[in-house]
Amino acid sequence: MDIRQLSADWESWKRFLGQAVEFAEELGISRERIVGLAQQAGQVLADHVPPASPEQKVMKELWTVADQNEKHVLANLMTKLASQHRQGNYGAF
Repeated sequence: MDIRQLSADWESWKRFLGQAVEFAEELGISRERIVGLAQQAGQVLADHVPPASPEQKVMKELWTVADQNEKHVLANLMTKLASQHRQGNYGAF
C-alpha cells in the first residue's frame, strides 16, 4: 500500500490509522505505547511527508508549534479519533 496515496484522503487515512491501532491492541501493546509510537510517527510525517490534504496541513501546523506534551496530546487524540472512526463511534458536531 502506498502511504502517499492513502494519505491524500482523510477518511482513508483515519481508517488506516484505526486498523493500525486495532492491530497493535490485538498484539497486546498498551495504549500508552501506541500513543508513543503515534507520536514518533507524527514526527517522521511532519519532518518528511508534505501534507496531502487540508486536514493534514492543519495537523502539521499544530505539530510544528506544539511542545512535547502537546505533541503527546495530539498523538493521543489522533489514535482516539482513529479508533472511534474504526468502530463507527464518531460523534456529530
